[in-house]
Amino acid sequence: MTTMTPRERMIVAMTNGVPDRVPVAPDISNMIPARRTGRPFWDIYYFNEPPLWQAYIDAVNYFGIDGWFIYGDMQYQWAGDRHEAIEDMRKTDERWTVRYRGRIDESHYTYENTYYIADPPTTTEKMIKDIEANWDLVEKLFAAPVGYNPSLLRTQRAALGELGAFGLGIGYPGLQHWFSYFCGGLEALTYWYYDKHDYIERLLHLHELQAVAQMEMILNERPDFVLLGASGTITMQSPKIARELCLPTIKRLTRMAKDAGVPTMLHSCGKERILVKWCAEETDLGCINPLEIPLMGDCHLADLKENFGSRIALMGNLHTSEVMLMGNANAVRRAALQAIRDAGTNGGFILSTGDQCGRDTPDENLFALVQTAREYGQYPLDIDRIDAALAALPK
Repeated sequence: MTTMTPRERMIVAMTNGVPDRVPVAPDISNMIPARRTGRPFWDIYYFNEPPLWQAYIDAVNYFGIDGWFIYGDMQYQWAGDRHEAIEDMRKTDERWTVRYRGRIDESHYTYENTYYIADPPTTTEKMIKDIEANWDLVEKLFAAPVGYNPSLLRTQRAALGELGAFGLGIGYPGLQHWFSYFCGGLEALTYWYYDKHDYIERLLHLHELQAVAQMEMILNERPDFVLLGASGTITMQSPKIARELCLPTIKRLTRMAKDAGVPTMLHSCGKERILVKWCAEETDLGCINPLEIPLMGDCHLADLKENFGSRIALMGNLHTSEVMLMGNANAVRRAALQAIRDAGTNGGFILSTGDQCGRDTPDENLFALVQTAREYGQYPLDIDRIDAALAALPK
């Protein structure tokens, strides 16, 4: 088989085809690229120097992975008179706490982000204090965009080239998305789901309209894939709630993309098996990750391949702490060989990790993952050779 570029390899695998070999695309979307710059993390996340997407491309080159680019920026344009400014900034040697004040038309808000020297930032005070009292702000935050500026995403696409598949991201409704906007987070939203369900239904309607408008604009740009980002879809709400709030929009968005001929991928860390089943049987989704193993999740690659692999491509699932962070190169090789054996047959598989490799993951472990895919992932897979390699590794 002719050798493919990383971009070609990823696209074929995520559309359930058989590439030249198993792609290898560990989730190093944040901490490892930021760490490799040698800068305080607030340089990347606050100053955008360098932008995280550029740090990721640099890491793709360094480790030799098949790129999984999820930073495509549509620069959406929004209606309304919008202003935002820093109200206060407090600095220590370890963190910067930045308080923002803003308004959209006559709807005012405040929020606070904390930027760390060696970790990604977190929102330490959220924008919406109460779903009912702040409904005017909710309506404006979840309004549909009125346009977009493609200049940055086209620069990003050119910079990535054939190093990987170029993706544009989109969220879908559900507690897993909304908790980042509301003070009280998941706990408050859960109470509101039961006590103010009419507002939850109104928010669901608004968010779906926003997501559909975004998808229409994204499809105009014809990315290599669209990523439905929704970490914790099952972990942060029950399957019953997820079927009500999430699944209808997943169906709608994946149908739009399929009709346009653009592949889709869904990322949801934590428990995910039932979501794999729904997506394989009830949606037009093409690929799903990170398929985390217990106790982080509830997925086993062999089970998913057997039951759903003919209908949906799989991407995962080496344990990011026990194997990638705390294991040695042989532990990585063993887990990678087993993953290729469990899910690689007949294509439709991307060798990856669970959600987000830790900042201090040894470089040699990532190199071991890449080398294993290159050495044992050629199609057609030689299962006897893989089994012999597994048997030869020290226990």
